[in-house]
Amino acid sequence: MAQISKIPLTIPNILSLYRIVTFPIILHLLFINEETIFAWMLCINLVTDVLDGMLARMLNQTSEIGARLDSIADNGTYIVAFGGIFYFKMEELSPYFYAFVFMVALFFSAIILALIKFRKFPSMHLYSWKVGGYLQGFFFFLLFSFGVPPVYFWLMWTWSVFAFSEHIVIQLLSDRLVSNAKGLYWVLQERSR
Repeated sequence: MAQISKIPLTIPNILSLYRIVTFPIILHLLFINEETIFAWMLCINLVTDVLDGMLARMLNQTSEIGARLDSIADNGTYIVAFGGIFYFKMEELSPYFYAFVFMVALFFSAIILALIKFRKFPSMHLYSWKVGGYLQGFFFFLLFSFGVPPVYFWLMWTWSVFAFSEHIVIQLLSDRLVSNAKGLYWVLQERSR
């Protein structure tokens, strides 16, 4: 990872750094069984995730290092979210246990593949992954607040499996890891030129 002193302190990068710094705090809340504070802090991280990307585009502050910071922060957020779901809410998700585990395994497969093939964390920011992030964030909010209707679980699951699979396919087809790849369609268009 880049040295902190070399990271431009733009608003989007500060939001990503905030999520990276809060990762161990939220993880600690999981281990000490503080479900309510855990859920609130994770929801704040989910909101800052939406904001950093939106602000980066609005303020024209997108950068390679910003994309990498965002991806590292995203991975941390996913890890604590999945951990919290397994620790606090697995009883509510027991009817979907195997489907949920399959989805989580696909997520980790996308990251592990990038680490093995490219020796770095992925930062593709696919459109499908972004939409999946919104669906997953709302799923987390519902799960910790009211409970999740089965139809919403399957909507979120289907989209997430598609997004994680697209991520894996793009990595398998690519010779190098690219940031902001948009999606498989755009990668295939680029390859055909």
